[in-house]
Amino acid sequence: MNASRTFPNAPASVAAARRYVLDAIGSQTPLVSEATAIVVSELATNCVRHAGTAFTVDIETTPLELRVEVTDTGSGVPIVRSPDASELSGRGLRLVRELSDDWGVTAADGDAGKSVWFTLRLSATGRRLQDAD
Repeated sequence: MNASRTFPNAPASVAAARRYVLDAIGSQTPLVSEATAIVVSELATNCVRHAGTAFTVDIETTPLELRVEVTDTGSGVPIVRSPDASELSGRGLRLVRELSDDWGVTAADGDAGKSVWFTLRLSATGRRLQDAD
């Protein structure tokens, strides 16, 4: 299954993107759905807060894997930060890294913008997330 939708640069788009992806992936295990919801929310929030542009969410599912890509046209490249305990933000990509089986950033060809993507193995994700507890 492949699906794609573009969202405006607005705070409400974070929740809309999360609902869109959860509806698109259908019934998965609670651990897969929860991890997907958190990661999509983090990536959409980064688009709204840092890129300041509309963003597109692309979803690809196979029987074994879920791949979601969030693309914006803003400048800059996201980096994983290690904020102090007193800092109120800066943990989003750490969550993406910890909850995904794989993830990365792809720069746009010749233009400003980038895609941040993540994958979850549908057959093993539940065990991996449970082991992390």
